[in-house]
Amino acid sequence: MKVLLVAEGKHELGGALQTLVRRLISGPIEFTDKPINSDEVHTHHGKGRGFVKRAIRWMLTAEADGYDALILLIDEDEYPERIREIAEAQSHNLGISRRALGIAIHTFDSWMLASETAISKALGIHIATQRDPESISDPKSVFMALRDQSGLEANLPELYAIIASHMDMEQLETRCPKGFGTFATRVRAL
Repeated sequence: MKVLLVAEGKHELGGALQTLVRRLISGPIEFTDKPINSDEVHTHHGKGRGFVKRAIRWMLTAEADGYDALILLIDEDEYPERIREIAEAQSHNLGISRRALGIAIHTFDSWMLASETAISKALGIHIATQRDPESISDPKSVFMALRDQSGLEANLPELYAIIASHMDMEQLETRCPKGFGTFATRVRAL
């Protein structure tokens, strides 16, 4: 399956998101990674519904470029309207029909805090269970503090890719139900 993978930043596109998707879908997948704000996709700026417009442009682009599916992920980043916008775009009737649009509550970094076992393997030290990942307002800072505690100097995209490969997917769905749970359901439906 030829998949256009669109996300906000290097932490997602650094391998972790691909790893999570591969673990949700069986069969061969050929990814093309693109940042959501790529100059390749132009949206009309104007009032409201910015992510609906952007997601629809990506859906049209994926269809025009011959992809089999589109997977798009953004962070909620304390903007609850993004949840509604992504849900609206997911149900829209334009563009590629095989699509999984998702939103990480608060950020993608929250997902990386869902499994103390996976974090412990990546960091090489014992990590206690973190509090509800979707309730942490700055999960990146929490993760960076854990990394600093371990003494590792590895960058976050590299560590996130390792964590994603060791993540218990059921635990991730349970601990991040609003973000990852919804996203995982949509990806599996592809």
